[in-house]
Amino acid sequence: METVTLSPKFQVVIPKEVRKKFNLKPGQKLQIIEFGDRLEFIPIKDIKESRGFLKGMDTNIEREGDRL
Repeated sequence: METVTLSPKFQVVIPKEVRKKFNLKPGQKLQIIEFGDRLEFIPIKDIKESRGFLKGMDTNIEREGDRL
């Protein structure tokens, strides 16, 4: 677990190990989600990076009669 410090300008530096692990780049946007008493930073990815992420998903599901 990494620890960061909030600067007087309310800035946070993401540790190098975390930047490498999540392949974060300068200028990349992060979404901040408030969850209870904590904050979560979610990297916003380009839609092109999502191509094929559902490949191999099983689409054979039973549907209700009115959903055919």
